Amino acid sequence: MKRDLPPTATLRTFEVATRHITFTSAAEELFITQSAVSHQLKNLEEIWGLQLFQRGKTLRLTPAGAALAPLVREFFSKLETTLVDLREQNGRVRLRVSTTYSFALKWLLPRLPDLALLHPEILVTIENTDNAIRFASGDADLAIRFGNGNYPALHSEFMFREQLFPVASPSLLQRFGIPNAPGELLRYPLLTRDGADLVPKWDTWFKKVGINTDVLHENVRFADTNMTIEAALLGQGIALARSGHVEKEIREGSLVRLFDVIFPSPVAYYLVCPEGTETQPHILKFRNWLLAQSQQAQLSYS
Repeated sequence: MKRDLPPTATLRTFEVATRHITFTSAAEELFITQSAVSHQLKNLEEIWGLQLFQRGKTLRLTPAGAALAPLVREFFSKLETTLVDLREQNGRVRLRVSTTYSFALKWLLPRLPDLALLHPEILVTIENTDNAIRFASGDADLAIRFGNGNYPALHSEFMFREQLFPVASPSLLQRFGIPNAPGELLRYPLLTRDGADLVPKWDTWFKKVGINTDVLHENVRFADTNMTIEAALLGQGIALARSGHVEKEIREGSLVRLFDVIFPSPVAYYLVCPEGTETQPHILKFRNWLLAQSQQAQLSYS
């Protein structure tokens, strides 16, 4: 099969010429002669069997040239971006980690500088998805998942289990007052994450503290954990938060934990990767670091 692929230099000449109105100005950017530009573009038209430019006092792309110009421009853009990326790696090993957006934002990202200091040779790429991980597609080297640890045919390691507790902003507590007992929360606006079967809802927490109720003062149900926490920060209500997602806010005082009820999450975080890959040097280093961080977190959440 004939492949109509011209030399890269010829493609570069075409890409530059599409951004100029004359061969002369294109030649100046390329540091070659005007006749060399004209010759290369004529050769390209012969290879492709297409007229790419309407020649005159100024250059104008033909419909065929206009269709091909963005494709060639994208080719060089992606090539340059990839080369820069490869040069930045400079012997470093890329590790692709798949996890949920909320976990990456609230728990993993604040800890990554520690990994960079400990293992500067590992270049971590974070890929966010709530979908089931399929390592066969090559999308990730390992994953961090929120569940019960049942991941058939995969290597799975327990990381940590969070506590669940109500949190509120100081501004909301100033408006409504500080509740003295869990039952008093029933008169507050309660923020709920919708559609997350693995995450307990308010009715479960109230049953934990011995209150059975079918009447909850809910303002809005959110589809995302971060939106729920953000609404709590804005003083829109009280959120039932997971400890790993509000570390910074509680430490800084922008959210206040209400009550010392011990309520461990029924599901936990697990590190997951294909069987046999867990001992690969760069994965092993990341595993050891991640599990050490998880042990510290578990102690603070217990």
